Amino acid sequence: MIKDFVKGLWKENPVFVQVLGMCPTLAVTTKAVFGLSMGVATTFVVVSSSIVISLIRKLVPKQVRIPMFTVIIATFVTVADYMLKANFFEISKALGPYIPLIVVNCLILGRAEAFASKKGVVRSFLDALGMGLGFTAALIVLGSVRELLGAGEVFGYRVLWEGFTEWIVMILPAGAFITLGLLVGLFNVIDKKVMNKETKVT
Repeated sequence: MIKDFVKGLWKENPVFVQVLGMCPTLAVTTKAVFGLSMGVATTFVVVSSSIVISLIRKLVPKQVRIPMFTVIIATFVTVADYMLKANFFEISKALGPYIPLIVVNCLILGRAEAFASKKGVVRSFLDALGMGLGFTAALIVLGSVRELLGAGEVFGYRVLWEGFTEWIVMILPAGAFITLGLLVGLFNVIDKKVMNKETKVT
């Protein structure tokens, strides 16, 4: 069962490996805190919906499973949206329409269809949690790099020296694509080195 959890963190990372959820990944990661917020909201939705879908998987006719999954996901997205608006209004305002758009995030519907609709509750929970945390970690890393180079800060705390010239491109859409591409490349390099070491050991 531990493999169901761990795979989402690295080998099947939603962003760096599966390249899912690119809309929020590229749009909201101008700051690390925005990446964290979107990641937490997405994790809440994917975990909650996976549990419910796993519980009712034998009761839902195959002909209506996708509409049913969408309704369940939309319910938890609404909960996440209202919770953000009630408790973190400024962050909710900054994220704009991207919280409601979690409904159409391929990561969530993909886990519902490929895993939760076929497996038990515990395995579905671990799978969803691993995928959600992997997605969150990727957004935090991407947001931290962009915020660091674009404003000299990370999570609002000054990191680089006062005279540092901010790279304005990093807070623009082009910066998101550039940073994501470099991080995906770095991820693949590290993954290959890890795989080579495991092969040598075995």
